[in-house]
Amino acid sequence: MDLISQIVERAKSNKQRIVLPEGTEERTLKAANQVLTDGVADLILLGNPSEIMDLAREWGLGNISRATIIDPENHPKQEEYAQLLCQLRQKKGMTIEEARKLVRNPLYLGCLIIKAGDADGQLAGARNTTGDVLRPALQIIKTEPGITCVSGAMLMLTHAPECGDNGVIVMGDVAVTPVPDAGQLAQIAVCTARTAKAVAGIDPRVAMLSFSTKGSAKHEVVDKVVEALKLARELDPEMKIDGEMQADAALVPRVGQSKAPGSEIAGRANVLVVPCLEVGNISYKLVERLGHATAIGPILQGIARPVNDLSRGCSVDDVYKMIAITANQAIAAKEQENK
Repeated sequence: MDLISQIVERAKSNKQRIVLPEGTEERTLKAANQVLTDGVADLILLGNPSEIMDLAREWGLGNISRATIIDPENHPKQEEYAQLLCQLRQKKGMTIEEARKLVRNPLYLGCLIIKAGDADGQLAGARNTTGDVLRPALQIIKTEPGITCVSGAMLMLTHAPECGDNGVIVMGDVAVTPVPDAGQLAQIAVCTARTAKAVAGIDPRVAMLSFSTKGSAKHEVVDKVVEALKLARELDPEMKIDGEMQADAALVPRVGQSKAPGSEIAGRANVLVVPCLEVGNISYKLVERLGHATAIGPILQGIARPVNDLSRGCSVDDVYKMIAITANQAIAAKEQENK
């Protein structure tokens, strides 16, 4: 069974409630219909119910009626969610009138549904920018305990079975924080390892990447990675992690043994943490285009409950996969809380 099938099956076995704020968007609705047909997740669609059902009939989506459809303009919990938002943002000066207005915004409403315990995760971005998707998530759901930095991981399905976990590599951060400091980089390492376990189902072996391996070069950006490694070990003492190391030392056993003898990670890494967003974005796109790898994500991490951001150029299949991934993250978040 391939990895995507495993992710889907894991979601089916422990169904989560996922909010789709863009309930009238074509790709979202078509993916939602397939998710409901396959029993991957329970869905909450936000939008005008009549419009959603008219579109479902027009596109032949017979199972959309299985979703819970909530009209942001008129629903029984409107005032309850407005009061919750006002309470959460009162230190920032929010009034109840402002909260009542914002609660009609599907992106805010989706996060409030999660915060109130009425859903487990959210997926949006087919119509909205990353900033618009993230803002209410950070204001309402907030970050995980001990984490202040939101980041994005990319699941790379490569044609190099000798690398990573049978060709599967998880890379972060590729989406959010342009130039993380050492503390943020440590958090990115911890979160990317958690994503690898929650979504890819792999035992994470984390390499902190740089242009230096174990002191082979001296520079302030190398020092940052060395410090991040120390902080990451303090954040999660049980995590398997090492650095700083070059990409070949992280992935190729022969090179790892030569450049970092005695390291349990060198040559065996399946999670790659890059020193900045520029490196991450360029790297995954080069691997995707030149190596014909499949890149899935970005998978947002560090938020207390999963809120994921789609590319506005996404396909129906992309939305389907990301709903399943969001469900896997929600399962893992609950398990982490119950430890």
